[in-house]
Amino acid sequence: MNPATALATVLVDELVAGGVLEAVLCPGSRNAPLSFALHAADAAGRLRLHVRVDERGAGFLALGLAARSGVAVPVVCTSGTAAANLHPAVLEAHHAGVPLLLLTADRPAELRDTGANQTVDQAELYGGAVRWRQTLAAAGENGRWRATVCRALAAASGTLTGDPGPVHVNVALRPPLVPDADAVLGPEHAGRIGGRPWTDVLPTAEPAGAGRLQLGARTLVVAGHGGPVVSAVPRWLAELPRVAEPGSTLWGGSLAAGPWLLGAEVDEVRPEHVVVIGRPTLHRAVQGLLAHPAVQVTVLTGRPQWIDVAAWAGTVLRGVPGGRAGPELDEEWLATLRGADAAARKAVHQVLDGTPWPTGLAVARDLVAALPERALLVLGSSNPIRDVALAAQPRADLTVHANRGVAGIDGTVSTAVGAALAHGGPSYALLGDLTFLHDMTALVIGRHEPRPDLTIVVLNDDGGGIFALLEQGAPEHAAAFERIFGTPHGVDLAALCAATGVRHTAARTAHELADALRTPPAGLTVVEVRADRTALRDLHDRIRAAVAAAVTAAVTRHRSHPATNR
Repeated sequence: MNPATALATVLVDELVAGGVLEAVLCPGSRNAPLSFALHAADAAGRLRLHVRVDERGAGFLALGLAARSGVAVPVVCTSGTAAANLHPAVLEAHHAGVPLLLLTADRPAELRDTGANQTVDQAELYGGAVRWRQTLAAAGENGRWRATVCRALAAASGTLTGDPGPVHVNVALRPPLVPDADAVLGPEHAGRIGGRPWTDVLPTAEPAGAGRLQLGARTLVVAGHGGPVVSAVPRWLAELPRVAEPGSTLWGGSLAAGPWLLGAEVDEVRPEHVVVIGRPTLHRAVQGLLAHPAVQVTVLTGRPQWIDVAAWAGTVLRGVPGGRAGPELDEEWLATLRGADAAARKAVHQVLDGTPWPTGLAVARDLVAALPERALLVLGSSNPIRDVALAAQPRADLTVHANRGVAGIDGTVSTAVGAALAHGGPSYALLGDLTFLHDMTALVIGRHEPRPDLTIVVLNDDGGGIFALLEQGAPEHAAAFERIFGTPHGVDLAALCAATGVRHTAARTAHELADALRTPPAGLTVVEVRADRTALRDLHDRIRAAVAAAVTAAVTRHRSHPATNR
């Protein structure tokens, strides 16, 4: 077996021994040895291979697979700009803590700086965004190749560090790049007996739930992207009231109108202590609370990452303490908080019900309510995830994913496809039209490739609706807004879907949307909801005013009759 084929075959064999179940491949010449090895492993049923023609989408497909499964997923590409196109997914995996393994084929060292075709300096292509990097060459030995794979998987999974993320293995390959006829690996390239990993990497055991956290009588949990899974949350923490983003596993059971409620800035509702879990990034009202001088902030982080956007944290702890100390929770405050939340939620829905359908908020509310139990929901950045947070009833029986590591719109369709393939159940996505168009090549799935059962709901308001809610959407900027922020595109999504062989349907009413979601996904389907974004700013202003009035009234009632409001 020639050296390039031997190296590639050993790497793939050790990936399988290390527990890799999925791999993503982009076609190329320099990565041909890895392509042949992955194809052989797929044919033998040792892993599942996904082939994509676009490296950027391939990176996000691998990210979606890894984010949903929790298992590192390799993405393999050729040299040059192909490797550079993985960078957006690398950044998302870096900030979101997703185990991703980048296997980039490269020219041998003697071809660098010679003008050779498709040759760039790839060794440190992703800078500080990777947990570990290494370059391998075919002029090596079996043990070192296999040990490198084990170390790369351990670094990607955060086995020793508790900090999963992307890892880059750059593989320099010389011709011949195709396997010799009837060539097989010799005994000098064998792995461990029984298919065990070459190196077992075990985490250091740490006492779970050690210590107690000193809290106030009015303590609120704010949960953002990341953080511990529900099963790892101690009882004392689960019993605290919380405002959680949809991407948090603590979203189910959180205050239904939490972001609106905090935005009302009513003193009787404000907590004296906030415990932050994960990275809350969606709501300015939450950031305002965390920066309030009368609020004590404690951050619980599961990764070696500094989380204190407001620069107001008094305490930062690694892990979740096993218990709490301090006074008992203030029952009067809890009753006031819950009553205000119920009043705020009612006000939100009254405004939405009195507004012509569709709006992004109403679509998000109706979609979440219609999904079956144990469904996966992938949310696009910008308005979709915020609409769900602001209007939908939180559900503990859904698995929600969003690319909130750097909150870009890159590769969201590819992420949804990967997450759906790993989920193994009914899968859905809610995206804006710009996010959908930004990754439309993800709809191009070859006829030999695994296809997801995924329904993508696209709220098409012909441009960037979120900017209407920001400072640039104010009336004084109207002359410039539409061209440089609204960015209307006028794309016919039905024609786009037809060109890629993807089913398309339009939902013009809430009943039509519910009908489109009632049947479990079978294959890839796009449900388009066309909306008008011109009144979006006014809608949010009306909801904000209605919530403020409702919360003030609820607090006044409770103050007058506290015992009857518990």
